[in-house]
Amino acid sequence: MREAHAEDARSQARRLIRDLLGEDRPTAARLLDQARAVLGGDRTERAAGLAREAPLTRRSSELAAVAALHVGTADLGGEWWTRSRGGKQPPPDEVLATAMAVEPWSDLTVLEMLAAWISDDVADVLWGPPTGSADLNSWQAEDRVEVPEDARAGDRLVVAFDAGGRLDAVVVDRRDGLPGSNLDFGSLRYSRPAEAQWSWGVAAGLGPHPLPGETPDPYAEPVDSAVSAALRDWAVRHGATGEIAGPAWDVRGDVVAAVERVDWMWRSAEWFAWWRVASALIDGDEEHLTARLADLASAP
Repeated sequence: MREAHAEDARSQARRLIRDLLGEDRPTAARLLDQARAVLGGDRTERAAGLAREAPLTRRSSELAAVAALHVGTADLGGEWWTRSRGGKQPPPDEVLATAMAVEPWSDLTVLEMLAAWISDDVADVLWGPPTGSADLNSWQAEDRVEVPEDARAGDRLVVAFDAGGRLDAVVVDRRDGLPGSNLDFGSLRYSRPAEAQWSWGVAAGLGPHPLPGETPDPYAEPVDSAVSAALRDWAVRHGATGEIAGPAWDVRGDVVAAVERVDWMWRSAEWFAWWRVASALIDGDEEHLTARLADLASAP
């Protein structure tokens, strides 16, 4: 059942990214070629550099953010990059060049921050600025946002719940005579940049994602054979077939590809310990590798 859900998600992502970028099996090289035509050479090279500097376990997420910026720029035009926001937010070009943190996205990487920014801006153009926001980790529908004084029963208010994500709150009359609201979960929607970010990341997966002109190739770097063998053996003992596990994992790219085939997130909870070891091995995180191996050894 979990494997079916994983394949459903990938199929949906491929359909979306095909509609948005014309690619259902996207690659880094193709994405950067397409982005260059819309973002320009300088911005694309800066974005590629940031993706190159990221840990290999983060590269797919950084490239997915480039997909959002590509689609969002096509929607809003290149002037989006040069416009400041009333002195409170610098132009996105300055953020890309200096890697400065911008609220409310300062906990994200530079590319993820810009992707969230352009996803929200496209959403605002499509549906208007949101009245408020709601955390959809709670599915309580009633009175999640403040209702404006001039609102009337039946009015629909735009509510933000994620970068580029919006849904409506329907104004209702409460028994005490004051207006309230009910979230309409059926109205949930995302802007095109947000859809591009999600769909590129899911359709492309963890990788490997070699970048054009990248020398040396980080995916060709050897890994500790004892650790990779232990990881592979654990995966096979816990349900991964020999075909999925593949041959011996000799280099970082082998481990990345195996993680992608295993679909560990759709398996049982103990696989999280396996992922922690795999991610440390892929990223060369020697500081935490020993401790994470011990955690894996104690997993069921």
